[in-house]
Amino acid sequence: MTDSSAMRIPGLGRLVEDTGLGWYQSEPVPVAVLGNAPCRFIVDGYADDAAPEEFHAAIQTFLALDASALTAATPSIFAYYRDITDDVLASGDDDWYVEIAGPDDVLDHVRLGNEPMVTRDLGGDDHVYVSLECECDWEEEHGLQIVFRDGRTVTKVGPYDGHLTNSSAWADDSLDGIVYHHPR
Repeated sequence: MTDSSAMRIPGLGRLVEDTGLGWYQSEPVPVAVLGNAPCRFIVDGYADDAAPEEFHAAIQTFLALDASALTAATPSIFAYYRDITDDVLASGDDDWYVEIAGPDDVLDHVRLGNEPMVTRDLGGDDHVYVSLECECDWEEEHGLQIVFRDGRTVTKVGPYDGHLTNSSAWADDSLDGIVYHHPR
């Protein structure tokens, strides 16, 4: 990474290109919604985007969020926990079992990611999303993905699959707007 492959984005400052992966990475920035943890933002697709101001807006919005944005998502995160726990218990494999009383306690069992990925959903709705890859006590293999549409609102939670919406993850437009989906 060299200075010739650097750029500046409002709110993040100087980002340096990872030429091998083709995205840009910021220096650590405190993120209020993540408890003011220092995070290195990964910005993908920005350099060639026709509307970089939408990246700027999503990043600024995300940086301005407080913990209430995550709290609003706890019912969906808890539903994900319950589905995984039910599957684990039904299989008789309780090695990963952890008891969580309810949505108010679920975030106590999540280690929030510290590399928010900012990217446009080019194959879907064309919005800019901020996606976090997190670890959680109940699903060690697939973890937890939390996705913020336009950096504003959690619009997808579930196992980390890299998709930005459930409609794209399951190739099902009827899932548009569904925060958590577990196939039955």
